[in-house]
Amino acid sequence: MSARETYSIEIAGLRRDLRLFQIKPGLRIAILNILGDTELVQACARELGKKLRDMKFDILVTAEAKSIPLAHALSVEIKKPYVILRKTYKPYMGDALKAETLSITTGQPQVLVLDEKDRELMKGKEVVVIDDVISTGSTLQGMRMVIEKAGAKVVKEAAILTEGERSKWEEIISLGHLPLFTD
Repeated sequence: MSARETYSIEIAGLRRDLRLFQIKPGLRIAILNILGDTELVQACARELGKKLRDMKFDILVTAEAKSIPLAHALSVEIKKPYVILRKTYKPYMGDALKAETLSITTGQPQVLVLDEKDRELMKGKEVVVIDDVISTGSTLQGMRMVIEKAGAKVVKEAAILTEGERSKWEEIISLGHLPLFTD
């Protein structure tokens, strides 16, 4: 296996070399995969926690799967509950709410599902949406749709990193920004 080109970045005081992957001809992105990187997850939760600490909100919401460890660590850090929007419906989820988005990493439609058990928890609440990387905003849009259907209100959006056109993400609380890599 040949060595893959990487992009070095400092996040929450830690340096990581992110592998570059082509998502379509002439366009590559740096992949942040926090799964299993406990040191980075904890550092990011601490830093995002500082940025969210004085905000008024009730619940953190994220989408399955890569940002689950971040939502958990941030929940512990700021002492607020979190809800995971799942990517597939399971029968035990009962009367779940759904929204569909388009994933940049797979190029395929992606469904986000709010379990029935979390609908009451979210109703009338103020929510901070959390993600690992915000790229096109399609997952963010899907999360907003489900949250609104649940009768909750998004008051802020946060991520470890934003990606692409920086000006598009000025309202996002983040710890850094990734460029797009064009050939």
